[in-house]
Amino acid sequence: MPSCDDVKQVAPTCTKTCPDDSTRIYDDDKHTSASSYGINGVENIKAEIMTYGTVTTAFTVYEDFLTYKSGVYSHQTGSALGGHAIKTIGWGTENGEDYWLCVNSWNNTWGDEGTFKILQGDSGVNR
Repeated sequence: MPSCDDVKQVAPTCTKTCPDDSTRIYDDDKHTSASSYGINGVENIKAEIMTYGTVTTAFTVYEDFLTYKSGVYSHQTGSALGGHAIKTIGWGTENGEDYWLCVNSWNNTWGDEGTFKILQGDSGVNR
């Protein structure tokens, strides 16, 4: 990636209007969640994805995750860097390893065009 030193830093403004639809009212179009729930177990997580779509998932990022490019990720080396929320969109098996297919928010130049496979476990996820 090129250096950001030459990029003019501009604070974004929020106009609360849509440039392509002036009839849309900001407060009516704004959606928020009133609650959430947890899902435990691999089969329950799969059923949730099949029934309702993607699930929000959190996990601990380790140093070796930063250099992920392909394959099924599982932590091998490095220190914990902190928690991270991602979107789990599916699952599969590669070379005998069951994985979750996830979307990262770091941009499409990271990982496998912004996605990654992480070794499937029996931990819970939150929706």
